[in-house]
Amino acid sequence: MSSLMDKAKGFVADKIAHMPKPEASLDKVSFKGMTRDAITVHSHVNVTNPYSHRIPICDIAYVLKCGGKEVASGTIPDPGWIEDSGEITKLEVPAKVPYNVLITIMKDLGRDWDIDYELEVKLTIDLPIIGNLTIPLNTAGEFKLPTLSDFFGGGGDKEEAAVAAAAQ
Repeated sequence: MSSLMDKAKGFVADKIAHMPKPEASLDKVSFKGMTRDAITVHSHVNVTNPYSHRIPICDIAYVLKCGGKEVASGTIPDPGWIEDSGEITKLEVPAKVPYNVLITIMKDLGRDWDIDYELEVKLTIDLPIIGNLTIPLNTAGEFKLPTLSDFFGGGGDKEEAAVAAAAQ
């Protein structure tokens, strides 16, 4: 009797392992805005659903590391649904990075105001019968912080022309 149960469990486990599952990808981090206390960066999680019905998303957990240090983390509870039938669902993952944290990683900024980052995201969805499924995602790269001239109308083509003229 127990061998029959073991065979049944193995059959079910094999079928579940080969079921199509939602797939996700993570865009690069980009600058979104700034306030008096922090800068806001964001990324998008692009999710495709192989099923003919929507799937609820339980939560999105994220950790943003800059220069090897954790600068922002959090959880976005109940961000909505993954649309059905292969439609791509874009989910925004915003992160606020306080200025005092940026000051501690100033040595990484250098002259070009680029920050090396690593973003780890865990997308947890609720699949019927199976239960919660967590899809781990990560991306790494660098994003450029805006300079004061970006906000106050300076720079742009004039700055590039001045640099090109000085190089000659």
